[in-house]
Amino acid sequence: MKKYLAELIGTFVLTFMGCGTAVALSCGSDAVSVVGTAVAFGLSVVAMAYTIGGISGCHINPAVSLGVFLSGRMSLKDCGMYMAAQIIGALLAAAALACITSTVAGDPLVSSTLTGANVCHFGVTNGLIVEVFLSLIFVLVVLGATSKTNGATNNFAGLAIGFALILIHLVGIKFTGTSANPARSIGPAIFEGGKALSDLWVFIIGPLVGSTLAAMIWRAIATDDSND
Repeated sequence: MKKYLAELIGTFVLTFMGCGTAVALSCGSDAVSVVGTAVAFGLSVVAMAYTIGGISGCHINPAVSLGVFLSGRMSLKDCGMYMAAQIIGALLAAAALACITSTVAGDPLVSSTLTGANVCHFGVTNGLIVEVFLSLIFVLVVLGATSKTNGATNNFAGLAIGFALILIHLVGIKFTGTSANPARSIGPAIFEGGKALSDLWVFIIGPLVGSTLAAMIWRAIATDDSND
């Protein structure tokens, strides 16, 4: 149970800090807010990677867990339990953000979204395409950076993954707010409602499809002992 609890805590921190920054900076209002939000998500992953990485591997993302499962590195049971723990962690984080922001709703200094929820700014087709590609790239980096065949560079996997998360946020925030993480989207959408809830399927299907493609690509290019 410790690894599942670690995933819950890690996803809570990622969602609370990343989405909380998006709300506090009114993400999307200017370039500074976009960069700040991207960095917050990336740093959250780095911090958690070096906090719980030795316990659970620090997936804190159902798309990552699916990719790890499909690449042969974890069991179906663990994959399902990881996903459940991640969603619970994101729900708790979104609830905490909703409690904090509800007391300042309407303040011009606070984003119009109270939980940092994802929405498709240019339609669901565009959003789905964006999320598939962003998730594919991110999960591929995770699989490669954590491969045992990487030798000494494996010790810096947390940094590589955090930087990759920053990069995909810089690309995707304008289009979808960047998810690449179904749990991170489910939690805020439940408390946000409206368009965030109606668009939620995009942020579940897109990352899972991208993750599946990433696992297929990784299995095609990896050496035999990469997935040990």
